[in-house]
Amino acid sequence: MRDALEAALANRGLTPEDFSELMIRLLDRGVLSRDQSKREAELYDRYLQVADLVEDYLQVLRIRLLHEPRFHLLRLFPPGAEAPGLADAEDGESAALRERLNQQEVMLILVLRAEYDKALREGAVDELGQVMLSLEALNLAHRNLLGRSLPDQHGERQALLRRMRQLRLIRNPADSGAEAEAWLTVRPGILSLVTDTALSQLAGGPDDHSPDPDSDADDEELR
Repeated sequence: MRDALEAALANRGLTPEDFSELMIRLLDRGVLSRDQSKREAELYDRYLQVADLVEDYLQVLRIRLLHEPRFHLLRLFPPGAEAPGLADAEDGESAALRERLNQQEVMLILVLRAEYDKALREGAVDELGQVMLSLEALNLAHRNLLGRSLPDQHGERQALLRRMRQLRLIRNPADSGAEAEAWLTVRPGILSLVTDTALSQLAGGPDDHSPDPDSDADDEELR
């Protein structure tokens, strides 16, 4: 099997180390976006060269890969996870690789998806499928949909937004200055992380579907 993989890679001008680097990055981060950085652009282009080999490798692990060519985005889903854009998996085992998200992260992701859908309906999406959103508007939507505002503490709020950037769900339109603090860009990858079912539950209102802030649960799964 190893010899066959090395031969297939050699035919495409790549080494086993090239393939290993790509797989380690994918499995470590769970997401790869070409427009994130020069490094991720290189790895995404490498994936295009060996897409069938990557998918065969992941299939052995029962990990599914969602490729959104329009947005140059790759996202992994663990066994049994519900993934928009992919057929339902028969395997129900999902706990081992499923990424855990705390309550605040789950709530913010749901609000971001709701705001993204709103922008889609209004035609306020740029050519890259991104949506500009002010932090003030995000806080208002968070309060209207879930009955609570974003964290008051600046450090806590920034940590939450940093987590969204790690998941390739948002980016800052500026690296520094007031604009970086006041605005964010919601990336189209939000569509691959939040199911329509979860979004429809959110539409029921904060009284019915927001997590209990006094709950003993340590964390939540998005799906």
